[in-house]
Amino acid sequence: MNTLKIFSLIGLLLYFALLLIAVTKEKKNHSVLDYFFAGRSLPYWALSITFIASWWGAGSALSTADLAYQDGLGAFWYYGVPVLLSTFLMILCSGGIRRVGYLTQGRMMEARYSGRTAKFLSLLVLVFMVFNAASQMVGVGDFFGTYLGIPYEWAVLLGTLIVLIYSMFGGFRGVVLTDIIQFVLLLISALVVFVVGVRNAGGMTGIQHAVQAAGKPELLNMGDGASKYSMYVITFGCAWMIQANVWQRISAARSDRDARKMTVMSFFAYIPLYLMVVFTGLAGFVLYPQLPKGGVVTALVMDYLHPVLGAVVFIGISAAIMSTMDSLLNTASMTLTLDLLPAHADETKQLNRSRMTTLGVAVAALLISLKIRSILAISWIASDIITTGVFVPLVLGFFWRRGNTSGAFASLGVGFAYCLYNLAISFGAPLPSFWEAQSAQQVILGVALSLVAYVGVSLATPPEYEKADAFIRQAGFRKNK
Repeated sequence: MNTLKIFSLIGLLLYFALLLIAVTKEKKNHSVLDYFFAGRSLPYWALSITFIASWWGAGSALSTADLAYQDGLGAFWYYGVPVLLSTFLMILCSGGIRRVGYLTQGRMMEARYSGRTAKFLSLLVLVFMVFNAASQMVGVGDFFGTYLGIPYEWAVLLGTLIVLIYSMFGGFRGVVLTDIIQFVLLLISALVVFVVGVRNAGGMTGIQHAVQAAGKPELLNMGDGASKYSMYVITFGCAWMIQANVWQRISAARSDRDARKMTVMSFFAYIPLYLMVVFTGLAGFVLYPQLPKGGVVTALVMDYLHPVLGAVVFIGISAAIMSTMDSLLNTASMTLTLDLLPAHADETKQLNRSRMTTLGVAVAALLISLKIRSILAISWIASDIITTGVFVPLVLGFFWRRGNTSGAFASLGVGFAYCLYNLAISFGAPLPSFWEAQSAQQVILGVALSLVAYVGVSLATPPEYEKADAFIRQAGFRKNK
């Protein structure tokens, strides 16, 4: 075993110990409100950091750099633009989400529509969160496997166990506390890899000359990725705008003003973070004649950093992946515990159930990650479910008073059926298709069908103005008469 691997393993053990100490020394969870929302007592800056850390995961830290190796600045459209789009929409809607008073999306939809509709929506949200967690497990499996030289399966299990242990016992407060630690580590790591990569590539001038010499000037044109990644901008942007772990952070804010400040702070932090990763990928284009096995970031660390500094970066990238995974597991557990399972009268038993559901969703995500070893494939499946199935009734429920329970249920059903149809095609089922698979056309058609079902069925069935008006007024999107 080489020096870098030894230092990395030691660093991983110290990192895990630090997280456990932080979680065990923190205030204990005495209720479900504590476990999933930290008693709504956290400051906006702490929630902003955990918001950033929860979205800065395997795709951001690893996949974007690899795409930038191939597509240059255009790769910013893959994760960067969808994140900025969805965060901007969150800035506009965060106050209303916090004011409405219901802690979960399921509870909101039960107040807006009905219990049956809320259960259906929560089921789709749960599936989305589990698949998304699985994508982070794939990321940690690939990263640990390449870096530490261990089989993918063992790497996935190792990363998942670390996250599961501190998530089960720390709850949301533990997630936030560890995310703050992880954010510091990932920020240091991203900066180190960026500086080392760009410096060894000859700086920005060296990158520009190498791109021109290779006859690929389009790599320095950020707009070049707009058309190629438009499907991800639409799908990821819509999906992440309604992502339950972000709404969880908004609901956990002390006030609607804090909720807005959290999203604004996050928006301006994402811009330099994603640009750093894109330029790291461009540096890799200069330094490697072909995309390295394990990716640009891993190669830069192993080839250009001192073992001690390389171990620090290893921990930082690991933190980026695990900080996203812990958030997804906690929110999936929240959805299952509060929105889908019947409430338990005993608070202690309900709290224990919350820990068990965290374990359950982790096992489900782990099985998916062992079956589908592609971050992009799993992320697409997850985002397609939430975009075509959930986006329309959830978002329009805050604004369109004529939308009713029947319309919402029809919209959920049509969107979910469309997603399953496309999923069957992607797995080889001989079904007719009039659109390109995993394209902007596919996404737009799915959302359009969901919208037509919502509007059409709502207009064809009796309105529910009293319930709708009460909900919309509570969110602050309609003035009291």
